[in-house]
Amino acid sequence: MLIRRTLRMITALTATCTVALAGALAGGVGTAQADASQASSRKQLLFFNHAYSVVDRETADAVENSAYLREFANFEVRTTTGGGLTWKGRYLKGRETYIELFGEGDLPGQDALFGSAGLGVSTERAGDLAKVTANLKALGISEPAEYRQTRDFGDGVPIPWFDTIRTTSVQYDAFDPWAMEYFPEYFADPRSQTEPAGYTGDVSRERYLPDDYQDHLMRDITYIRIGVPARDLANTVPLLRAGGFDVTTTGGGAIATCGGTTIRLDSVAREQAGLKQVSMSLNRPVAHRHEERIGRSTLAVGPGARAEWTFDAPQ
Repeated sequence: MLIRRTLRMITALTATCTVALAGALAGGVGTAQADASQASSRKQLLFFNHAYSVVDRETADAVENSAYLREFANFEVRTTTGGGLTWKGRYLKGRETYIELFGEGDLPGQDALFGSAGLGVSTERAGDLAKVTANLKALGISEPAEYRQTRDFGDGVPIPWFDTIRTTSVQYDAFDPWAMEYFPEYFADPRSQTEPAGYTGDVSRERYLPDDYQDHLMRDITYIRIGVPARDLANTVPLLRAGGFDVTTTGGGAIATCGGTTIRLDSVAREQAGLKQVSMSLNRPVAHRHEERIGRSTLAVGPGARAEWTFDAPQ
């Protein structure tokens, strides 16, 4: 435990991130400079936390009932109440990162549609979200959309869960990117079942997630690829830059490398939006490749200490 806390502290103090962004991002909240040579490393304020996507009902049901996934990962099907809403998600949780899957109709409004997705990037130290907000304003986003999420553990007593900011309050087409910071009060509540702090202001991803990943193969998400409408992709750029990412624009989408997770966002039409691929590191290498068909997706595990989960293209 002490070693993990020390590593968390070192990561929070020294991490940097470089992002290569590709795509014609006209029509969004702003456009980044196109010269890749201007990219430079900076201290990170934001890190990949999790992503979600709405998959077809066949795949969602297959994920929910998969015996293999329960062996492969710290897997959970959970109904959560927060901010006055209730949702049912299917979660694969690693050491610091996780993926959240919904079926068509599981969420309210436009989020219920196939291909809807979102990306959460979070701080590791209390107070860094305020720095991100200040950076957004310096980039010309004068009124970032702020929201405070609460959580109800089922006893009717909600507690602060995390604060979020977005670059715009304008409705997104299919992809919702946000920055978040967990509340120290959430960690202090015994109902959260989280770890003790490893350093002053510790609101880290590793502290938030349980250590049950150690009992399974999956360790963390190392790569994720999502199809994203152009307007939503454009609205992601200022958030990444404000979080300390270096952004480059050329053409075709976005590739972001940070904190051990590579994020690829392809600029697509709305009907092609959604989750395409997730790659994961393993806690230990496996000698042979195993393929598991799960609905309209395929999880390939090994050989070695990696796994790749691909999702069929929309029909």
